[in-house]
Amino acid sequence: MKPLCVVSCPIDTFSGYGARSRDFVKSLIKAKDNEWDIQIIPQRWGDTPWNFLPKNDPIKQRFIGKLDPNRQPDIWVQITVPNEFQPVGKFNIGVTAGIETTIYPGEFLEGSNRMDLNLVSSKHSKDVAIHTTFDKKDSNTNEIVSNVKLEKPIEVLFEGLDLDKYYKKPQDSGLLKDIKEDFCFLFTGHWLPGAFGEDRKDVGKLIHTFLETFKGIGNKKPALILKTNAINYSLMDREDIITRINSIRKEIPGNLPNIYLLHGEMTDKEMNQLNNDNKVKSFVSFTKGEGYGRPLAEAAITGKPTICSNWSGHVDFIHPDYNVLIGGKLKEVHPSAANQWLMKESQWFNINTDIASRAMKDVFKNYKKYWEKSRKQTQYLKDNWSFNKMTELLNTFLPKVEAAPKVQELKLPKLKKVKNKINLNELT
Repeated sequence: MKPLCVVSCPIDTFSGYGARSRDFVKSLIKAKDNEWDIQIIPQRWGDTPWNFLPKNDPIKQRFIGKLDPNRQPDIWVQITVPNEFQPVGKFNIGVTAGIETTIYPGEFLEGSNRMDLNLVSSKHSKDVAIHTTFDKKDSNTNEIVSNVKLEKPIEVLFEGLDLDKYYKKPQDSGLLKDIKEDFCFLFTGHWLPGAFGEDRKDVGKLIHTFLETFKGIGNKKPALILKTNAINYSLMDREDIITRINSIRKEIPGNLPNIYLLHGEMTDKEMNQLNNDNKVKSFVSFTKGEGYGRPLAEAAITGKPTICSNWSGHVDFIHPDYNVLIGGKLKEVHPSAANQWLMKESQWFNINTDIASRAMKDVFKNYKKYWEKSRKQTQYLKDNWSFNKMTELLNTFLPKVEAAPKVQELKLPKLKKVKNKINLNELT
């Protein structure tokens, strides 16, 4: 009997954790399918849409509703935020996307310490987890009862790119047929909670900087495409995003460049078409922090210049010689953006908008120079950050699990028939 490996994860959801789950499961199957019995318990992920996988996807054949109460998993894998980690198997692996700030929440540390191995997406997340400590206090006396720190192993497992899926030559996808501009900056990501300039992706600041940079420069202006939403893909959500964009536009007088909103569900194929579209010339992000930065990786492999903040998870794979990394400074998380995971005592990155503005303008004016450099980024990702490389790395982290011993057939010695007659001569 093969060792049983059960993976609990939001594999069928339209979410970043859903994408992380699909990559991990496919990599696990490639590495261990011949050795392990791999089963999956699909989980929800907040309010994100469900049923991402096609009905005929072979991964769905591995779905189970719940654990077999009569058989403990040999390997238990849980892909979620670390505070939810629970040891269920004989060997327990916790997989998370990582952390976007300078502090690993105390509940994350406690959850990680319940697992035998923790896997995060970036060096940034690993370093933050290792260097974070907390004083745990008694709820009644407020006295310090223990010092909480990471005590279990933690390793970096990046989110590998499927080269057959993402690496294609630029094309006219048809998705941007209604956009008149031939030069577009693209941003992809959620417009997360927070006051202006304080949401984690810093979308508001990006819009403001883009408008200020390219206002009044004549008729031949670039455009900014925002593939974004706030909570969901409802009509109300779309109208809210439009209101936010227009409120920023009203603050800036003059002849302003166009901003286009893509709001709604897009398949992996459509996102790849968007990133590779001829009208998309550069990917731009003012993000304050990324556990990994998957949209940045998916855009960068197209070989188009990437302009982004120089801090957190994505700097693992965004090579500074082939892209434009913008400096800035760390600043405490604003109360409007803080929650149970983004604590206001922690810090994240604030991009220098003056430098970012000059970079965007230079990429627009001298595009050929940046395009030639960014082509090397594609090869860099192919050589070091592919799905196959991720699978090789994962295999080094997986435990050695012996198959359950086979039931041995009980073989009794054969009994010889005893003769009834006794030879008296032989007894004397």
